[in-house]
Amino acid sequence: MATSYEEILILFRETDQQFKEIARRFQETDRKFQETDRKFQETDRKFQETFQETDRKLAETGRIVKELSKSFGSWHNRLGEFVEEMVRPAVLRLFRARGLEVHQVMRDLTAIGDDGQEGMEIDLLITNAVHAVAVECKSRLTVEDVQEHLSRLERFKGFYPQYAGYRLMGAVAAMVLPDEVARFAYRQGLFVLAQSGDAILVRNDDRFTPKEW
Repeated sequence: MATSYEEILILFRETDQQFKEIARRFQETDRKFQETDRKFQETDRKFQETFQETDRKLAETGRIVKELSKSFGSWHNRLGEFVEEMVRPAVLRLFRARGLEVHQVMRDLTAIGDDGQEGMEIDLLITNAVHAVAVECKSRLTVEDVQEHLSRLERFKGFYPQYAGYRLMGAVAAMVLPDEVARFAYRQGLFVLAQSGDAILVRNDDRFTPKEW
C-alpha cells in the first residue's frame, strides 16, 4: 500500500523534531561541559591562590623563626653571661672554703688551634700557682653540656700550654641544674656549682674527690 503524502510529511516532521531534540541535548551537554570547565578553571585559580598564600605564609613563618632563633640565641648568651657574673665573685671564697687556696679568676679565655680554625673557650678559669679550675657556666645545664666540658678538659693543656704543669680540675655552674645532671657531673669528678636563692653553692659533699687532668 503506497504511503500517502500526508504520512510522509508526518514522518519528516517527526524526524525533524527528533533531530531538534538531539541538537538540544547536544547543546545542553556542551553547556554542561563548558560549565564544568569553568568550575575546573575556578578551582584551579583558587588552588593557585591558596598555594601562593600558603607559600607566602611559610616564607613569613620561616622569617619569624629565624628572627626568634636569633633573639633566643642572643637571650641565651646573655643568660650565660649572667650566670658567669653570679659565679665569678663567689668562686674564690667557695674553693678556699674547700681548702683550695686559689687567688685569681679569669673570664672568657679563648685559644686558637695550630690550624687557625679549631678553638676553645673557657668561661671562667680559677688559678693559683699550682691548681687551675676550668668552669663551664650555663643557664640550664644538661648531660650533653657536661660531656662537652669533659672533652674540653681533656684537650685543655694542648690549647693552653702555659698550664701544662698545673693540676687541672673542672667545674660546672648553672642557674637551673636538674638533680640527675648534677649527679652525673659529680660522678665524672667535676665540682658542681648551683644557684640557691640569691647565692651560689658548691653541691659536692665532703666525700667528693675532684678528678685531675
